[in-house]
Amino acid sequence: MKKISILSIMMLLCCHAMAQIDSSVYSKFTTAQNRIKFYSYLIKNSITKNLSLPLNDSTEENWEDAFSAMELIYYKEPWTKIKLKIAADDLRKRSMEFQRSFMELLYATGQKDYTQQADDLFKNTANGKVFAMCAEYLLKADSSEKNKNYIYKIAANKSNLFSNDNDSLAVVNLLKHLEKIYTNKKITTVIFFKPLFKKSYLKGNTVVYSLQRKNRNYPGILVIKDTAGNFVTDSNGEIFRLPQLARSLSNMPGYLTNGNTPQGIYRLYGFDKSRNNFIGPTENLQLTMPFETSIRHFLKDSSITDTTWKINWYQKLLPGALVNYQPLYESYFASSAGRTEIIAHGTAVDAEFYKGQMYYPYTPTAGCLCTKELWNADGRRIVSDQQKLADAVKKAGGADGYLIVIEINDAQKPVSPEEILPLLQ
Repeated sequence: MKKISILSIMMLLCCHAMAQIDSSVYSKFTTAQNRIKFYSYLIKNSITKNLSLPLNDSTEENWEDAFSAMELIYYKEPWTKIKLKIAADDLRKRSMEFQRSFMELLYATGQKDYTQQADDLFKNTANGKVFAMCAEYLLKADSSEKNKNYIYKIAANKSNLFSNDNDSLAVVNLLKHLEKIYTNKKITTVIFFKPLFKKSYLKGNTVVYSLQRKNRNYPGILVIKDTAGNFVTDSNGEIFRLPQLARSLSNMPGYLTNGNTPQGIYRLYGFDKSRNNFIGPTENLQLTMPFETSIRHFLKDSSITDTTWKINWYQKLLPGALVNYQPLYESYFASSAGRTEIIAHGTAVDAEFYKGQMYYPYTPTAGCLCTKELWNADGRRIVSDQQKLADAVKKAGGADGYLIVIEINDAQKPVSPEEILPLLQ
């Protein structure tokens, strides 16, 4: 049986006070003793033991598990450089799964020493997702105009050579991302997004808005509109808001598996409690992207008989003034290329893994939306923005409606309540 890596488990299950936080909520995974045990296991077994094995066909999965663990805890000890060099030099011979795992690790941990090997794979791979990941890595390593032109030229020339649907769609999304980089259209004011926040927009639905930066290292802010079209308020009469992180561990673009949360519209359709240790036991918001569900369900229209997704169906949910704003289509195109299982959840991951990172004490995910939760040494929940979010959604009318992710600009700081105020007035 194929071994499930640490990061794969996260991906598969990713599947103003509003309320008193219940310290009786317990997660054995978060106790001080188990935090120490888990970290020790990652270092000794997932990383050191697996990378001590020679790299061959039978040990690829061991190395992939090591890559996942290194990505999870941002492990960059000098001794691993030798192992990464072995993997890089052997990359062309390795399986597609290994190539994707390795390229994701390089991108996530900012390793820039393997551009030659990545370029070789970029020019020779027959897999569209590997091709796109190599391109994104090369762009991150060298953002010069010369390199951008080089990447774009090869991507444009090879775009018709990938026959598999998901492969070809990954390359299409790569080209869209490259075109976005070229045009670099900047939103000068948040008022541009005002049509999404009007009282009449999606009235009758609970609508959660997650307003983010282009640089996902900075937390965004969420607000909620109730079924009557009014913004949910707290006990002081202020508009309810919470910080929310939309950054993945890999920090890759949202069209790629395990990338950042794509912008756009998601169908909100209920609550669930995960048994996944990383997500924790707090209620999460269940979401689907277009290609994960039927048109009828996504649009909440039982009269629809069409079963084939086309972009015009998705467009029906966009206000006319923003129907040509391409970033709002990211969730549509990402799901068309196979992206799945993005939800809005809390966290039981040890935030200390990321101390020193710009997003600390928030924890990145496999691409979901994540709020802050803190646990004491006994495994009791002591801070839960996720519970506040769940309670606010219930107050708004329940988890039946939509969630919209929007990048408002590229300011290099967390999103503040003051700057989104014009959208809420």
